[in-house]
Amino acid sequence: MPVTPTTSPDADTRPGERPRERATDGALALSVRGLTKTFGAAQVLRGVDLDVRAGEVHAFIGANGSGKSTTIKVLAGYHPADEARCEVNGEEVGLTTRVAKRHDSLRFVHQDLGQVPELSAVDNIALSHGYVRSRFGAIDWKAQRELTRRALARFGTRIDIELPLASHSAVVRTELAISAAMHGWDAGQGVLVLDEPTAMLPPTQVERLFDVVRSIRASGAGVLYVSHRLDEIFALADRVSVIRAGVVVATYDVGDVTAEQLADEMVGEQGSSVRQNAKSGSVADEVVLRAEGLTGRTMRGIDLELRRGEVLGIAGLVGSGSEEVPYAVTGRLTGPRGGRVTVTDGSRPTDIPLVPGNRIAEGVFLEASVAENLSISSLGSISRGPRLSVRRERTVVADWIRRLGIAAPGADAPISTLSGGNQQKVVLARCLNRSPQILAMSEPTAGVDIATRARIYDLVTREAADGLSVVVTSSDPQDLVALCARVLVVRDGRVVEELAGDDVAEHTIIRAIEGISAA
Repeated sequence: MPVTPTTSPDADTRPGERPRERATDGALALSVRGLTKTFGAAQVLRGVDLDVRAGEVHAFIGANGSGKSTTIKVLAGYHPADEARCEVNGEEVGLTTRVAKRHDSLRFVHQDLGQVPELSAVDNIALSHGYVRSRFGAIDWKAQRELTRRALARFGTRIDIELPLASHSAVVRTELAISAAMHGWDAGQGVLVLDEPTAMLPPTQVERLFDVVRSIRASGAGVLYVSHRLDEIFALADRVSVIRAGVVVATYDVGDVTAEQLADEMVGEQGSSVRQNAKSGSVADEVVLRAEGLTGRTMRGIDLELRRGEVLGIAGLVGSGSEEVPYAVTGRLTGPRGGRVTVTDGSRPTDIPLVPGNRIAEGVFLEASVAENLSISSLGSISRGPRLSVRRERTVVADWIRRLGIAAPGADAPISTLSGGNQQKVVLARCLNRSPQILAMSEPTAGVDIATRARIYDLVTREAADGLSVVVTSSDPQDLVALCARVLVVRDGRVVEELAGDDVAEHTIIRAIEGISAA
């Protein structure tokens, strides 16, 4: 497949976008050739070629199961490659062995950040690089605190470094992870790999992170930026490479490609892009769930009604209280809580299945198989008396794998071997397999690719057309625009606005959650 030229005119800057600094035409900071990797009989990477220049942000995108995550894990030393040629700053790096650290000029910030939320910024920096010691061997806490302040000051981050990380915002925790990754790294001397750094950030904090990334680029370093968000690619990256079925199929200057082209490259013949669903679907007047005076850590009295066949969106910044709503209406909110939830058919809130916001911590049993994760909430329906029917379980699991297009080596494969998007499909299948009348979802597409988003959107929309009622909260307005005919906007713990019909659009949602009056 032809690769576009690697220079693009400044005139290609899109309306409303900051002028992009031109990528340097200098030496390659990272060069990978012929990277292959197999797991058993499955060849996941089939000759990946990838370059990152010094002084550029190079986006790396692909659908779940395309080989993107495996490529990053090989570069990080988690998986050994079968074959590969790799250079970092012109120095040859072996990728065919599994090591704790590949090269000092190749640094990583993974999606889960690898932090301990209960510990302070001081301790989290030290866990990455070791504590500063005095000449007598004791920890030099004064020097350690100063080192932490200097690391954070690089990006203008000012926080109480003694507080637990859990008390800080998501963007601060991400900035700390980047600071830790770059500790002891001379500016402009390597490549920083950022894996889905904005996956759990609210929209208003994304630009702050972009400024951090731009400052790294300005220092002369290369950034390999992994993301499922095409809008981020156009706002930030200089070039973009698309991986599909274990091969990099195209590399473009960002100014020379459209979102539609990238989506088509990612999904190949599927050629399906995320779209906004029609708002004309019929919603019954019947109220199936009513919540009154919901309170929690940040909720301060939220009321809502959910109607049969409705997908009701809850929008708000992290910390506004919006993220607590799905847990509150399903009786799963921990910590301080209050209010009343009534399910009008007489069932209990805890009977409502929940697609949780943190897939790894709350959604899957990593050591269990795909089949076990999918069927565990519906054992009664696949049992004969006191015994589980393996035959029934396999039939049910195979049906959901087909319906959702779950890419897995098999039903018996550990779910930990699946990509994040396919794990999310299993969690959604487990909830829907219970044939619920009501479903709650929190961050349903966090960290999933554009094709998986489209499949989730289409499935939820079809189920709603058949009468399923859904409460969904997301920090990504695209989810709400694609799924919802009505959105409640939460700010400072309360519902402050209701959007419906044509008003459910990205710009109106963002303005509402920010409290910006319409022009």
